[in-house]
Amino acid sequence: MALLPSLVISGLSPTALVATGIWFFPFLIASISYYQYSENNPERKVKDTGKLLKSYDFIIIGAGSAGSVVANRLTENPNWKVLLIEAGGDETEISDVPALAAYLQLGRMDWKYKTEPQPGRACLGHTDQRCNWPRGKVLGGSSVLNYMLYVRGNRKDYDDWEAQGNPGWGYKEALRYFKKSEDNRNPYLATTPYHSTGGYMTVQEAPWRTPLATAFVEAGVEMGYENRDGNGEFQTGFMIPQGTIRRGSRCSTSKAFLRPVRHRPNLHIAINSHVLKILIDNKSKAAFGVRVKRGDAVYTVLARKEVILSAGTLNSAQLLMLSGVGPADHLAQLGIPLHRDLPVGENLQDHYGTGALTFTVDQPVSLVQTRYENIPSVLKYAVFGSGPLTVLGGVEGLAWVPTKYTNRSTDHPDIEFHFVSGSPASDGGRQIRKAHGISDTMWQMYRPLAYRDTWSVIPMLLRPKSRGTVKLRSSNPYDKPIFNAGYFTHPEDIKVLVEGVKIALAMAQTKAFTRLGSKFWDEIPMPGCEDTNLWSDEYWTCLSRQYTATIYHYSGIAKMGPPTDPQSVVNHQLKVYGVPRLRVIDASIMPTIVSGNTNAPVIMIAEKGADMIKADWGGGYENSRVRVRRRRSSDQVGSWPCKLNMTRKE
Repeated sequence: MALLPSLVISGLSPTALVATGIWFFPFLIASISYYQYSENNPERKVKDTGKLLKSYDFIIIGAGSAGSVVANRLTENPNWKVLLIEAGGDETEISDVPALAAYLQLGRMDWKYKTEPQPGRACLGHTDQRCNWPRGKVLGGSSVLNYMLYVRGNRKDYDDWEAQGNPGWGYKEALRYFKKSEDNRNPYLATTPYHSTGGYMTVQEAPWRTPLATAFVEAGVEMGYENRDGNGEFQTGFMIPQGTIRRGSRCSTSKAFLRPVRHRPNLHIAINSHVLKILIDNKSKAAFGVRVKRGDAVYTVLARKEVILSAGTLNSAQLLMLSGVGPADHLAQLGIPLHRDLPVGENLQDHYGTGALTFTVDQPVSLVQTRYENIPSVLKYAVFGSGPLTVLGGVEGLAWVPTKYTNRSTDHPDIEFHFVSGSPASDGGRQIRKAHGISDTMWQMYRPLAYRDTWSVIPMLLRPKSRGTVKLRSSNPYDKPIFNAGYFTHPEDIKVLVEGVKIALAMAQTKAFTRLGSKFWDEIPMPGCEDTNLWSDEYWTCLSRQYTATIYHYSGIAKMGPPTDPQSVVNHQLKVYGVPRLRVIDASIMPTIVSGNTNAPVIMIAEKGADMIKADWGGGYENSRVRVRRRRSSDQVGSWPCKLNMTRKE
């Protein structure tokens, strides 16, 4: 059984390995290697830098959706030496396969985080009443684990950011940076003012779909919604999703932004390297390097210009606080010397909803595991880049709909639908159930649906008012932080979600779905909700509290805002207040979460952040609209922004 360890090394969790026939993954890997190998492949993997320099111009912590972009753009200047540090390793052939996204969770490429219990409020039907919070620990970060959905959010999101005191972050400017990175392969969309071609990141629809995907869009039109590009002029409507895929395979930010530039001599990449602390000068409070563990040794690497934190919302919060930047009282409790008292770890936001809406159909049209766990599906994928293995994690439709709690005339919907051509039982409960953390008790509702034809819809809160926190468990950098999700702490969130559930149920009653024999699965009530009346608001509320589904969009813990905002951590240039030469560039900086999936917005933030760094340090670059001048490190320290009152009042 020496085969099993090698597959675990490929990024699969042990539970994922037993979730399929023992032949499936080896045959899949062999087929990909045989049919897709090329000696001159521009997407061949990057190499780990063996010996690091003592100092670099820029040190980037985290090679995820943001860090990969920043590293690419800064090394466009051949005079700058850049070190990119990643705690995990590289992607695998299995992580490239879109349909297998859920199989990557709980494996070696996942930090495997969990929320704290939220008694009586959320995640009640999950194992130990904790929701799984997967995060990418790999080159490409969570763009390697996610469901590849390319969604930008609503234009009003960015205009609101700017109105909150963040100049340059309005929709017009954001659109320019979305287009900068995009290579859209849909010719109908690419020619519109909202999309572009030629960027590093490939965007396109999955090349294969089930009949359920068409039924979903037809149902939306039947209900009076437009079939439209949700990333275009208007958002409200239904669409076949676009994803970050290329030739039927996942296109992570590592594949898009790092592999094409892997030969640049001024880019050093350190993988399997855990940053323990950002080094901050006691007197000037300026960041000047990092302490990083590689193998069995701990190294100090210095930054001549800046340290850029792109570790992702959860890890960025942890690293800032470990380095002495965070709430003074919390750091004092853990004995961590304070450099700056800032509200790091507060303002935590996430997109969440319920995964409990499952419908049966009486035709063989869904993604039952046995239909794609076969030789023809593997060969279609390996040879032609098509077939059921190219579906975006099972998600075949997206929609944005308004409830009665938002103004329908403003194109600012408050619910997003993720339409899935299957259910947690489509694989018999072998892996999806574990990835979602479904407890044995809640599984009793799904057990009769094992391998049956089903579909699901996840109504997701686009702008939740609830907030959570990230706290340190200890001063040990290897201890996982404390994640208080804060789901449903604001009473309006559950009300909006219940309305979203009702719209989803109405969608199932359209002719598009009834002709497939669609029926809501209510033969076994949700465990824990037996004392409520089926089909009542009380039941939908209970259902949502039992099966609470994160969409993995954690953000906001280092809020971008003006110095007068007591909750802000960085300014509009993403500079950490009062800590010269330290920036945060990832989803942490979102003042309010965008109305859509966050991977594309994070890439946009990184594109803009890189340009701002170049403008500050005089790094000439093509197609710039920003005038630049060369500056010394001492100039940066003297002019770095501070809060108007660096002593934060609770």
